[in-house]
Amino acid sequence: MSRLSDSYKNDVAPALMKKFGYKSPMQIPRLEKVVINVGAGEAKDDSKIIDAIITDLSAITGQKPVATIAKKSVSNFKLREGSKIGAKVTLRGERMYEFVDRLFNIALARVRDFKGINPNSFDGRGNYNMGLKEQLIFPEIDYEKIDKIRGMDISFTTTATKDEEARELLTLLGAPFAKD
Repeated sequence: MSRLSDSYKNDVAPALMKKFGYKSPMQIPRLEKVVINVGAGEAKDDSKIIDAIITDLSAITGQKPVATIAKKSVSNFKLREGSKIGAKVTLRGERMYEFVDRLFNIALARVRDFKGINPNSFDGRGNYNMGLKEQLIFPEIDYEKIDKIRGMDISFTTTATKDEEARELLTLLGAPFAKD
């Protein structure tokens, strides 16, 4: 078991139960899944780009990503329905906690001029979304093997019903929110 999942059971859950006054342990918000998505519109011309993205995501997450395909054809973007335009990976369980731990404690600390993540990126239902500008902040990525710097979107899905509960959950898990 990872350090973060143990911390959730021993420290985070009791703290949330005490702060919000839940009557049942099943009411305590928990992290359900983390989805990492990399979109690459330029991949419609070159299939090797998708392979590079999948290799990077595999190294970062320890799990094989799935290529995302275009649902519609858009002539202005020269995009055909069914062409590969990105990759995503959904993490749950131990891998999810390991990734969150590495993201909050190692990767974000390597961002230049880092002041914290945006505390206002909640969706109103207890889920949090953030974007990264480059994949190089992860120590698993070898700078020499990168063909292009790509960003990624990271979505944290929680069982919390309110943004306040989700913010407290992520804060207790180690999320470095920027001070208002």
